[in-house]
Amino acid sequence: MAAIVRVANKSVVTKYNWPVAYQVVRNHWNKDWKPGPYPKTPEEKAAAAKKYGLLPEEYEPYPDDGLGYGDYPKLPLVSGEAKDPYYPWDFPEHKRNFNEPLHAYANLIGEDRFDVSAKPRYSLLTQVLCFVGAVGGSAVIYYYLDDKRMFRPVLPKQYPAEGVVHYTFEPAQ
Repeated sequence: MAAIVRVANKSVVTKYNWPVAYQVVRNHWNKDWKPGPYPKTPEEKAAAAKKYGLLPEEYEPYPDDGLGYGDYPKLPLVSGEAKDPYYPWDFPEHKRNFNEPLHAYANLIGEDRFDVSAKPRYSLLTQVLCFVGAVGGSAVIYYYLDDKRMFRPVLPKQYPAEGVVHYTFEPAQ
């Protein structure tokens, strides 16, 4: 009973929640990581390049087409599989360095996701022809065999004589 009273005591419960409260009032909210407005002048472009740790010559924002990327840099599309596994990465599990900006589609091109730089085994034409051939062949076989029903050949039940009852549910005499 004493343990229940200790846990129910508000001062004991809130004593362990101070890291959560500290995290809430700190300055790293989603609004702090939101990209700024699309840069229109060269000065704004240079400031955005400095913000993302890029040289002004390297910095190119996404086009302002209303998708909301703002001043976020348009980085080359390189998946995790294409990066050097022997390079001394700061975060080797993600193959990225500290303060390196993430790609806008980073959740799609990780090592455990789609490899955009991989050469497909078969060309797109071969894939489409194989698909159409398999589905079309199945459809042709189905429509050809649709009227040829398959069933288990069974004759009607045979009785010893016509009109004679050969069983009864009456008790034996």
